[in-house]
Amino acid sequence: MTTTIEGRIAEELGVRERQVKAAVELLDGGSTVPFIARYRKEATEMLDDAQLRTLEERLRYLRELEERRTAILESVREQGKLTDELEAQLRAADTKARLEDIYLPFKPKRRTKAQIAREAGLEPLAEGLLGDPSVEPLAAAAAFVDADKGVADAAAALEGARAILTERFSEDADLIGELRERMWTRGRLVAKVREGKGDAKEGPGAKFADYFDFAEPFTELPSHRVLAMLRGEKEEVLDLVLEPEEPSDVPGPSTYEGMIARRFDVADRGRPADKWLTDTVRWAWRTRIIVHLGIDLRLRLRTAAEDEAVRVFAANLRDLLLAAPAGTRATLGLDPGFRTGVKVAVVDATGKVVATDTIYPHVPANKWDESLAKLARLAKEHAVDLVAIGNGTASRETDKLAGELISRHPELKLTKVMVSEAGASVYSASAFASQELPGLDVSLRGAVSIARRLQDPLAELVKIDPKSIGVGQYQHDLSELKLSRSLDAVVEDCVNGVGVDVNTASAPLLSRVSGIGAGLAENIVAHRDANGPFRSRKALKDVARLGPKAYEQCAGFLRIRGGDDPLDASSVHPEAYPVVRSMVKRTGSEVASLIGNTSVLRSLRPDDFVDETFGLPTVTDILRELEKPGRDPRPAFKTATFKDGVEKISDLAPGMVLEGVVTNVAAFGAFVDVGVHQDGLVHVSAMSRTFVKDPRDVVKPGDVVKVKVLDIDIPRKRISLTLRLDDDAAAAGAGQARGGQGGQGGQGGQGGRPPKQRRPAAARGGAPRQAPAPANSAMADALRKAGLLDPNEGGGRRR
Repeated sequence: MTTTIEGRIAEELGVRERQVKAAVELLDGGSTVPFIARYRKEATEMLDDAQLRTLEERLRYLRELEERRTAILESVREQGKLTDELEAQLRAADTKARLEDIYLPFKPKRRTKAQIAREAGLEPLAEGLLGDPSVEPLAAAAAFVDADKGVADAAAALEGARAILTERFSEDADLIGELRERMWTRGRLVAKVREGKGDAKEGPGAKFADYFDFAEPFTELPSHRVLAMLRGEKEEVLDLVLEPEEPSDVPGPSTYEGMIARRFDVADRGRPADKWLTDTVRWAWRTRIIVHLGIDLRLRLRTAAEDEAVRVFAANLRDLLLAAPAGTRATLGLDPGFRTGVKVAVVDATGKVVATDTIYPHVPANKWDESLAKLARLAKEHAVDLVAIGNGTASRETDKLAGELISRHPELKLTKVMVSEAGASVYSASAFASQELPGLDVSLRGAVSIARRLQDPLAELVKIDPKSIGVGQYQHDLSELKLSRSLDAVVEDCVNGVGVDVNTASAPLLSRVSGIGAGLAENIVAHRDANGPFRSRKALKDVARLGPKAYEQCAGFLRIRGGDDPLDASSVHPEAYPVVRSMVKRTGSEVASLIGNTSVLRSLRPDDFVDETFGLPTVTDILRELEKPGRDPRPAFKTATFKDGVEKISDLAPGMVLEGVVTNVAAFGAFVDVGVHQDGLVHVSAMSRTFVKDPRDVVKPGDVVKVKVLDIDIPRKRISLTLRLDDDAAAAGAGQARGGQGGQGGQGGQGGRPPKQRRPAAARGGAPRQAPAPANSAMADALRKAGLLDPNEGGGRRR
């Protein structure tokens, strides 16, 4: 077995130990993952950001494991019970669960029945009966009766001996490990509705109807179903039971009892103590061990479900942050509303607010023409190119208003785009919004945010806590620390992957740059405000508290456009400028003329510029960067064109082929906005002709896709879509309703239906009858728009 943490991580990642050691040294020295991945490729021998993130997480886990191991060793040593064999076992434990299993017999605990029995001198009785079953239990117990020690009679003595053996059986680390793994691979989670909770078709319990009579093996349960059932239990609608195996019709001891008996050589061979020992095994299993395993496996289920949900959330957040920016184009933002009106904000190409207003085109005011006139005037006056429409309440009606504005005023050459407004209200009420837009009413700040997030989603969304963007499932049921850590890593990777213009970036955006925290970001903005735009990266060293380490970490990710040195607008790190100077000298040109000169750059041999400081990976990166300096890794901006005349769900018909935008991706499929105010659901079974394990392998939020309408349920506000445009609408819709077998063998989200299992509609291929609420989030909005969530579910405003 590998003895060092670095060696173990190297083995898990399939890389060399020296690579891991180099990365660990850099991380411990204060370097960030983006910096190491981009600028220390020679040191880590090309470990990428995904490997480094995994390495960082495993390093944290294994160091926590070592800290716990040290504490346990010290505890057992203080008790005077640390033998060489036990120490070897503890040092060999490779997981926290295994470590705790071994420690369990030595863990300080409240006085147990077994401890009381030992104090009464009953341990020899327990050991004697286990070691020699030929002894008659009652006769042997009679010798241990002692009223002064609380042992009134032989029956009480046997009860104490049973408590001692029960504790011994339940604290055998190897046995518990075997039983746990068997239960994990053979067991299942069973859900039943609580009495009186399943009668009403409406109400808080209705959304869990798919789990009123449900069972599925632990190993087949997808994340969203585990979290749904745990929430149903928390809301006192469901009762959950972890069954070790499917119920057997064969009478007699369970397989688990047999495993315990074999471990301690307990068997019914007709000896006097055999029945008592067999009953003790059964007692230990039913009163102690199965309870302990149930707690362990419940935690394991929750942890696995949380990990998957966090992964989905992080992946969706990454896609949203890296969505195509519309760029520096004047934009009119519309935050839709009925009674309170549509909030209007115009921002110029740099995102500066140049005009605001409120219009009342919808009920009850119905000032349609007046609203159109105001919008036309604002668009003309400020040379607006784009109209960004928030996708919440009244969005379809406001989209229609924007469409009429475009048709009435073709000379304005406007383009309208529906924009996710998830988190806009959070931003509006934030301290940063008050600081950034001090003279603007809170209600208008949302319109500003909607306009800016079309111009540059990344720059705007970093102003909001990632959890408030809400592109995950069951986020309020997840570990706060685990979710925050994962989402913060995503934001950090995205911001540094794109790069930041230090002369225009907000403090929240700067705070996500490698090596820069919130305080340092504020100092950079204050220095910029006091002294004007930065002319060079070197000038960053004049910022208060921005020392050599912070400069090393951040400089390569900060861009200075139009500054003193053209390299400052690229991702070439200042420490590598000498390499570029060597290239300039070799070509006999200037830096400015070398940048972007593909033919000259490709004529250079990277090997010629390698030295003891900069290896081939860095030189290759420099040449690639000089070809396209400051290149944006995000896709080109494009918009979906909604079909004319299709504005509400009743306008849809099976067989229609529409263009739409993917708004969210869940484990069971993807939600697509086709322009009718209810997102349609492309179930995972309707995404491809081949098996789809993860819907994100097919589509991502923000993708523009063509879909076919399979089925419409107007009363329930459900739209069933398919990405397979050659699907027969009627047949495919029926197939999904029956079990999602159209083209994917009843995939049902996570594999075929196991025997004797009743699954919810989602598992059988259709949409969940009523998905549990992810609360105040974009996922809730998507579920609600797709008709899978009660309009009042989730709490607060939809965004």
